[in-house]
Amino acid sequence: MAKISDSYEVVYIIDPNQGEEAVAAAVEKFKALAEQHGSNVEVEEWGKRKLAYAIDYKTEGYYVLMSFTSDPAFPKELDRVMGITDGILRSMIVCKGE
Repeated sequence: MAKISDSYEVVYIIDPNQGEEAVAAAVEKFKALAEQHGSNVEVEEWGKRKLAYAIDYKTEGYYVLMSFTSDPAFPKELDRVMGITDGILRSMIVCKGE
């Protein structure tokens, strides 16, 4: 029988040069999107950290970890939205498979 929902984690890095308001708005945007399409949404902001290597000539990023439970189709849509959102340097979605 196919699974109806799974647990996922996504880590994404926001460009901190956009300003605090833009960073907070991006975090809230993805949290609201996850709440619309899933449940058990938890957001943990790790804050500004030095990147291991430069991304688009930037050496710092604002890291955010978000955990949620959703149907298997939503993470693909979330990845698409993160890919077209300005200011998102990197993102990675992982299925925890519980």
